[in-house]
Amino acid sequence: MTDRRSFIGALAALPFLTAAAPAGRFAVSFTPAEWQRRLGKDAYAVLREEATERPFTSPLNKEKRAGVFACRGCALPLFSSAHKFESGTGWPSFWQPINKTAIGSTEDRSLFMVRTEVHCSRCGGHQGHVFDDGPKPTGLRYCINGLVLQFILGKTA
Repeated sequence: MTDRRSFIGALAALPFLTAAAPAGRFAVSFTPAEWQRRLGKDAYAVLREEATERPFTSPLNKEKRAGVFACRGCALPLFSSAHKFESGTGWPSFWQPINKTAIGSTEDRSLFMVRTEVHCSRCGGHQGHVFDDGPKPTGLRYCINGLVLQFILGKTA
């Protein structure tokens, strides 16, 4: 039988539960140990275990220079600075990916809701989620974890 303390403890742990990267074969693939060595603890947790970084902690939130945001796991260009906007959510946000093949998506039914998870199409790394409350012209908001992006100054799509 579950007591109140156990139930509340389980609820408090929900934000920290993670899952594995999407199943399938990707052009870039490493063992979990190699991913950890390459990424470090925090980026590994987000990119490979689908964790979420704390809002308003990424320096990329304020990045306004011209350039490209690439996957930290495999360096695939994912988003252009031309498509970045300030969403007020605390994570870098974009209204479209750099091209239609850069980002893959899966249904995410975690945390008692249905969302669309987005991942890098080259390495399968978790990037964040896409929502339908973004600006025109797409109406989409790609809410992306800054920890799993690298900014390449001046490079354009």
